Amino acid sequence: MNLPPNHFKAALRAGQRQIGLWSSLADPNAAELLAGCGYDWMMFDTEHSTASLNEVVGFLRALAPYPVSAVVRPGWNNPVEIKKLLDAGAQTLLIPYVQNAEEARAAVAAVTYPPHGLRGVSGITRATRYGAVAGYATRAQEEICLLVQVETREALLQLREIAQVPGVDGVFFGPADLAASLGHPGQPSHPEVRKAILDGIGVLGDLGVPAGILSLDQDFLREAKAAGALFIAVDIDSGLLRRAALARRAEWS
Repeated sequence: MNLPPNHFKAALRAGQRQIGLWSSLADPNAAELLAGCGYDWMMFDTEHSTASLNEVVGFLRALAPYPVSAVVRPGWNNPVEIKKLLDAGAQTLLIPYVQNAEEARAAVAAVTYPPHGLRGVSGITRATRYGAVAGYATRAQEEICLLVQVETREALLQLREIAQVPGVDGVFFGPADLAASLGHPGQPSHPEVRKAILDGIGVLGDLGVPAGILSLDQDFLREAKAAGALFIAVDIDSGLLRRAALARRAEWS
């Protein structure tokens, strides 16, 4: 059996913009429903949701029949947690709260087998199709995509160094945490936050590193797109559900 291709990673390398949806509902049925809605990627959050490892496997299975890529965010830059997600079959990971190049290198090591990294080796896992993918240990890195999240003032100051760590495939800006770090909690579209992110996207563009972002502010996202953001999450599943429910109820007031 061949190693499953990572279409998201290939698209970023080809400079093809990828429009995504954030998923915080710990329900594979919701994931399956949304998988057929035409998004290029869906991000499954285990940092700010109740989703467990078993539920992540359910998400991956739900997306498998559809032309949409799965991205998974672990709760932390933790090699044990990262190892479990990779063995479960995740190929693209978004690592939160990366502050500097040293932490970016630690994330790279966590997704890489020895001798260049420290990912634990297990031959019979969902990632290897239970041993059916020939040479998985020597080829896995070809299809693993590592995204790191910049979401503090300190990380912004280290952006160039973080982005240039070998093995980092993209840098994602988190407006909510960045807003708090910059002194504007609860204001992810604050002018200072917008400028910091748009400037950061420009820096990444100069370095040839894909930039990503999530926001519910569609005007901000259009600015980010114009600045060169390549992977853009345009909404959150729970937010979509709540807004639709409120709008329908308002029709019957």
